[in-house]
Amino acid sequence: MNNETLIKNLRNVPDFPIPGIQFKDVSTLFKNAECLKIMTDELYAMYKDKGITKVVGIESRGFVVGAALAYKLGAGFVMCRKPGKLPADTRKESYMKEYGKDTIEIHSDAITENDVVLLHDDLLATGGSMKAAYNLVKQFNPKQVFINFIIELTIEGLNGRAVFGPEVEMTTLMKI
Repeated sequence: MNNETLIKNLRNVPDFPIPGIQFKDVSTLFKNAECLKIMTDELYAMYKDKGITKVVGIESRGFVVGAALAYKLGAGFVMCRKPGKLPADTRKESYMKEYGKDTIEIHSDAITENDVVLLHDDLLATGGSMKAAYNLVKQFNPKQVFINFIIELTIEGLNGRAVFGPEVEMTTLMKI
């Protein structure tokens, strides 16, 4: 898609969170009403005919557009959070990050076998957190799972898309 308005409004933060990283700050897209509308409308067009019943947003930037999209699709919204943030019984999945191990959780009653799930996050780099979220959601045996990102980094060596098999339907709004 690579919408020019989105690209123009995306902030690049050099050397964050560590030297050498060019952080893509989507908060500039969230604060701009036109950009938020473009992202939500484009995602709605992609998924309106897929039968989505739940949108799962990955903490925390995945909550913003994920919740707006769930509303527009007439679907429920599920938060995928870091440990200790959800108050009821949860299922967990751990994964390795560039600088250590992390874990994500979803409430145990958040998804059923009758659900069609869209997993949403802001950015695909190495794919670690989304792969963990995907594995976690698959534990619920939903009818189908789709994956979406606002941005897919195409920097050599990252190739986050490769951690998912060809059976996973994945879309992005921007490849940069």
